[in-house]
Amino acid sequence: MIQSPATPAPARFSDDEVDRYARQLVLSEIGGPGQQALKRARVLIVGLGGVGAPAALYLAAAGVGTLGLIDDDAVALSNLQRQIIFAAADVGRPKVEVGGERLAALNPHVAIEPLNERLTPADARGLIERFDLVLDGTDDFDTRFIVNAACVAAGKPLVSGALGRWNGQVGVFTGQPCYQCLVPETPPDAETCARVGVVGALAGVVGALAAMEAIKLITGAGAPLTGRLMLYDGLAGTSRVTRVSADPTCPTCGV
Repeated sequence: MIQSPATPAPARFSDDEVDRYARQLVLSEIGGPGQQALKRARVLIVGLGGVGAPAALYLAAAGVGTLGLIDDDAVALSNLQRQIIFAAADVGRPKVEVGGERLAALNPHVAIEPLNERLTPADARGLIERFDLVLDGTDDFDTRFIVNAACVAAGKPLVSGALGRWNGQVGVFTGQPCYQCLVPETPPDAETCARVGVVGALAGVVGALAAMEAIKLITGAGAPLTGRLMLYDGLAGTSRVTRVSADPTCPTCGV
């Protein structure tokens, strides 16, 4: 279970919150202590796109106390096919502004910290140190490497989700191995959803799986995908989990 040193005192729940989280409170793996951990938790979502949008909705609904949203993009019409946090009337508005409004409407007990900017190597570690956990849903490798390096340096767990065409993946990295052990450098044939396409419902699958891993890490429930990668094939309707090996020559976590 992730401990937030800034607020060690037990979290208090209003009657509204008790009703709202009733289905989680009766779970033996979460219960009162787990729900308190969720309320204390600070989660940073990097990229409010196909993965980040549904993940943010589920984390807000689950009662994560603070959600940071960082993305410098504006809502585009092509986003609406998979980024279900947005609506047609939002086109042209900053994603984090719209996302913050939707999440606050879904659960007013969640504090939203919107950051309408791009994460850079200069500010990544300072920002990530303010949170307990990072969920990366970005679609470019440069940003993924920046997030991974900052998480390793700050000692913060990273939930990484990615998708394209009909396939998705989710992994959890808590030091060694790190994300760069899995992907040492940008692949020469790196593909984006804009280039190769993606079925919209896949974003919901991967985003929900990423949110599930974050909830498990925060509450201490079950066995998170730490050092493992879940691969989902939407066309075949199958999934498999593979272990990620630590790379002793990794420029980020190698010794």
